Amino acid sequence: MKRLLITIKYDGTSYHGWQVQQNALSVQEEFQNAVEKVFLKRLDVKGCSRTDSGVHANMYCLTLDTDMNITDEGVVLALNTKLPPDISAVDCREVPLDFHPRYSCVSKEYVYKIYNGKFRDPFLEKYAYHYRYNLDAEYLNREAKHFLGTHDFAGFCSVNSDVEDTRRTITKAEVTRDGDMVTFTFEGDGFLYNMVRIMVGTLLFVNEGKIKEGELADVIASASRKRAGRTAPPQGLYLNKVNY
Repeated sequence: MKRLLITIKYDGTSYHGWQVQQNALSVQEEFQNAVEKVFLKRLDVKGCSRTDSGVHANMYCLTLDTDMNITDEGVVLALNTKLPPDISAVDCREVPLDFHPRYSCVSKEYVYKIYNGKFRDPFLEKYAYHYRYNLDAEYLNREAKHFLGTHDFAGFCSVNSDVEDTRRTITKAEVTRDGDMVTFTFEGDGFLYNMVRIMVGTLLFVNEGKIKEGELADVIASASRKRAGRTAPPQGLYLNKVNY
């Protein structure tokens, strides 16, 4: 028996997140369907993270165990003949049997894309949030540094979450502009449910003056969801990198 670590990327537009659900199509279900056709049995697949409906992944890692004699490249090629066009396998390698795609992870990087053009772009509707008001990326980049370090991020978590430990360590918090596209980048040892989307929504509150310059540190320290900003829409969010 061997454990394979498989890396995929996907367009999450048509899916209700990664996790298998009873009444909605998920990325995991489609992937397991492809696995069953390649490995001739429905194998248990473990993922590195949950993603929400409409959220994308430039890099998503998962594991499965198999005793089939097939090369790593053969796994990737075979899966891509069975996967739908919006999901692609890009890498495969053998890992120790005690490796876990979630718990062996050192850090994850998410990016959030905002299209800051005056008029919406129909080709970006599913892949970036259209925010037509003037956005000062340099100012937000400075303010985003308040997220760095270890904090209780209870105020940046969905009220529906039942996670007990809400402390997380953020090692990267950047806001950059390239023309009309503004990219928010966050890296940390873990993220709470809707955390990145709330971080982005909070920075938009900073941009709009609803949270004043220098107040973000107090908002974080308050651990109050009411003091943080809105939850940004899902289509701008990408799981960008998983580090082991």
